[in-house]
Amino acid sequence: MKLLRHTPDWSDTPHEAWRHWQLKQLREYLHRRVIPFSAHYRRLFSEHGIHPLDIKSFEDWSHVPFTSKKDLANPRDFVLVPEESVLRREPGMIATALLHGRAAAKERAEAEFRPILLTSTTGRSSDPVPFLFTKHDLHNLDISGSRLMLAGRSQQDFKHINLFPYAPHLAFWLAHHAGLGFGTFMLSTGGGKTLGTEGNIKLIDKILPDILIGMPTFIYHVLREARETGRQWPQLKRLVLGGEKVADGLRARLRDLAAELGSPDAHVMATYGFTEAKMAFPECVGRSHEASGYHLSPDLGMVELIDPKTGEVVPDGQAGEIVFTPLDARGTVVLRYRTGDIAEGGMTWEKCPNCGRTCPRLLGPISRVSEVRELQVDKLKGTLVNFNMLEHLLDDQKGIAAWQIELRKRHDDPHDTDEVHLHLTAEAGVRESELERAVSRRFHEATEITPNGLHFHSLAELREQLGIGRLLKEEKIVDHRPKSQTAASHVALSS
Repeated sequence: MKLLRHTPDWSDTPHEAWRHWQLKQLREYLHRRVIPFSAHYRRLFSEHGIHPLDIKSFEDWSHVPFTSKKDLANPRDFVLVPEESVLRREPGMIATALLHGRAAAKERAEAEFRPILLTSTTGRSSDPVPFLFTKHDLHNLDISGSRLMLAGRSQQDFKHINLFPYAPHLAFWLAHHAGLGFGTFMLSTGGGKTLGTEGNIKLIDKILPDILIGMPTFIYHVLREARETGRQWPQLKRLVLGGEKVADGLRARLRDLAAELGSPDAHVMATYGFTEAKMAFPECVGRSHEASGYHLSPDLGMVELIDPKTGEVVPDGQAGEIVFTPLDARGTVVLRYRTGDIAEGGMTWEKCPNCGRTCPRLLGPISRVSEVRELQVDKLKGTLVNFNMLEHLLDDQKGIAAWQIELRKRHDDPHDTDEVHLHLTAEAGVRESELERAVSRRFHEATEITPNGLHFHSLAELREQLGIGRLLKEEKIVDHRPKSQTAASHVALSS
């Protein structure tokens, strides 16, 4: 059930119409659904003297306090729990009861509000936080999943394989509902942990899918294994990536691997999503392989970009931290949620040069505020190291088959200086001594520090160390410093 009857078209509605519609939808959504039924936001709006109907502009909205992960200590306070007496007085519910009976009205209310699915944040930087979906939310997940298919120019007769691991996390369920919403064949394998790499490759041999969907590093791992075992998959048309950042170097490697498997025209497209949004946003597939930004769903959620230091909204086209507010969610709802992710290219409402759609787009790369860390590399001062950039640097480095960055303390002494160790696997035919010199030089140019050690491993050893097929997200950066020291090191945005 949409709060406003006439929803603009996702593909061709102009900017001004979208913004006018979003503001009206926001007021009605807050007034009719969030404030009456959310314990947290009912308290918050009351404490700050804010009434939803007083929000007449986006300037008014910018004064509403942010929500961050630390606010989610009691997740139940963020679940919409309706009062039966309030629902009974709604015209829609009255009409349903009169025309179809009380049982139909109850069924309608339960479809909107009763939780039937739980997902969870990954819990890599804090305890996992559960997010509840109702049947209403799953309908919206069908919509956002269908848009992933449309942006990727899929077709209903295409065959898709979902390589995300079976887990209560958004990535798997979005891929699943993309197939349901679009009405196409979608086989979910459960990733490497369920069938193993060999099992996934055998299924791909049998199904011959047009599209693979999964974690970038796992798809890369599967394609490498397929190439090394002499497979030919000439039917591949798309590699759809989610759950991790995707550097240009990795995109190029995936295209090269697809070409070696017989699919030189396969497109690589990334998605950007997070549990709190209950959806993901796709890149599109156009004439070129150039990424044109993540296509948002402005009818389902509102995105703002802010200065992460001041909290002020930044102009379109300027880098900023991504802040998300749903416009039609039920179950668990968070408003003005600070993601900690930086859209370095800003946000634009200009028509997409690839697909021509007029929905807003986030322009990457997307980086994490928390991935800029202070390392005590000597006794006198710390050095800020941007691991967002470093991760891209290593993905782009030719000659590396796999890599991992490990942070340690010198002599394992919590009071001593920090150390950075690189774990590497060289591509076949690449001399380790040459790769060591090249990586050390690029590392120093990028960070102004020199790695304390480079350690070479077999590909199988490093894949196990990374957790490929075992973990939801591969551990490309591991921090083995004592927790007390890690907690004490502050986080800052790189200049």
